[in-house]
Amino acid sequence: MHDHDTSERLASYADVLAGELPDTWTSSYLEPDAKDDLAELAERIWDLDLVAASLAEHPLKQAAVLSRPDGAQLVIVDRYDERDGFLVAAVAPHALPNEAYRAVREPNGIALADDPFLGAEQVAGDLLARYDRALAQARHNALGHIRPSQPDRVVLTWQSDGSIATAPADDRASAVLIAHGFVHDPQSGIYRLRGDDTQPQARTLREIGPRLDALGIGIALQHPAGRTAPAAAPATASPVPANARTTTARSR
Repeated sequence: MHDHDTSERLASYADVLAGELPDTWTSSYLEPDAKDDLAELAERIWDLDLVAASLAEHPLKQAAVLSRPDGAQLVIVDRYDERDGFLVAAVAPHALPNEAYRAVREPNGIALADDPFLGAEQVAGDLLARYDRALAQARHNALGHIRPSQPDRVVLTWQSDGSIATAPADDRASAVLIAHGFVHDPQSGIYRLRGDDTQPQARTLREIGPRLDALGIGIALQHPAGRTAPAAAPATASPVPANARTTTARSR
C-alpha cells in the first residue's frame, strides 16, 4: 500500500517549489496508479547521471511534474539514499524529433534540500540555466532536420523515430495540422505527428491533403533514403530524397 504521507509530502513540496521558481510554473502530481503516465514520463527524463542511476534501481512509483508555458518541464522524484529531500531532473519535450538531441549535453538533475525554498534556489541557480541552454540547442537542431515550408506548400519530413515534423509558413495550414493531431512546439515553431502507430498516422496524412488543398496549399513529403511513406499517404505528396536514415536518439 502506498504511503499517503509520502505522497502528500512530495505534492506539497512541488507546489511550493513551483511558486518560488523564476517565471511561471504549475505543479501536478502523478500518483502510483498512473502507471502509463509514469512510464511515459520516465522515458523522457533527460538525465544520464544522478537521477538516471536512481531510476535504474528504483523505478518511478510517483512523481511531481512542474510545467512552464513554453513547454519546459521538470520532474521531482523520491530520493533513496537515506537523506532528506528529493531529486529533480529536466524532461525532454514531446514535440522535438530525436535527431534534435544529437550532440546536446544532458542537463543532468540534482539533489534537492528538504526545504523547498532552498530547493528553488538550487534549481534556479544551476539546473534551469543548463536546461534552458540544452533546450535552445535542441530546438535549433530540430529546425536543421526539417525542410522549410512555403505559404503554398507544407513540407512534411520523416524523422528517424517514425514521427513526421513540419514548420508551416501559413497560419491556415497550422490550424489544419493541429486539428489532425500534430503537436506544436511554440519555441521552435515545429509541428510533429507521432509515429507510434502507422495506421492513424497514414489516416492523418490522407485527411489533411484535401483540407490543405481546399486552401490552395499543397503537400510535399520528404523522407530518408530507404524509407517509404505509408500506403495511405496523400496522392499529392512528393517525396524528396534526404540523407540516409540514422538510428541515433537522444541519450538518457
